Amino acid sequence: MAFLNSFQFNDFLDSLVSLVAAFVLGTMIGAERQYRQRGGGLRTHVLVAVGAATFVDIGMHLNGRAGATQIIAYVVSGVGFLGAGVIMKQGSNVWGLNTAATLWCSAAVGACAGADLAFEAIMLTAFVLAGNTLLRPLVNAINRRPIDQGTTEAIYEVRITTTLDHLDESRDLLREQLESASYPVQDIEVIEREQGDAELVATLLGTAADPQELDDIVSRLERSPLVDKAGWSLRTIE
Repeated sequence: MAFLNSFQFNDFLDSLVSLVAAFVLGTMIGAERQYRQRGGGLRTHVLVAVGAATFVDIGMHLNGRAGATQIIAYVVSGVGFLGAGVIMKQGSNVWGLNTAATLWCSAAVGACAGADLAFEAIMLTAFVLAGNTLLRPLVNAINRRPIDQGTTEAIYEVRITTTLDHLDESRDLLREQLESASYPVQDIEVIEREQGDAELVATLLGTAADPQELDDIVSRLERSPLVDKAGWSLRTIE
């Protein structure tokens, strides 16, 4: 019956208000994520916010603000591992970064609620919702713009297709053509295919190149009897 002796109505009411605030604010953030069908939906964000609020509230009751500070440090690192679970990577494509960041913010909202910083929790929720909704038109406008090869940090790759019998000669030709045009090569990857040919992918050093110069290099490579096909591509740095 020790819990009856330690029960204080004012403390209980304070904890209840903190958890209700975390629940409501986490619901607002999670509802937006659920509406957009993201990996971390409504229930996940609510649980993260309520859990963070509970841990911080326990620390507050056991050891005051010092206890809350210690708990918050563990909440931040713990939610980092949780956020990593919603991030997926396939090749150069990465999904889930925004969802992971939103989960991190939900934990911050819960931590504010647990530390009796209700207005700060409400303000943070407003900023999170604004970031996920009001900034979408700006993000879409930026994404619709064509890539500017002169200003975008990117990785340039020059590809040629050749037969396995001419692999070494084609590699030397590719390196020679690029370096003669002052484009040093970082690496040349060989991709063998089932048809009996191979693709050589040369990755260039640096983050800027002249598209016209690369077109000229590709044209010279295609005129070589060693090369069946040539081309170049650009991908942005992750």
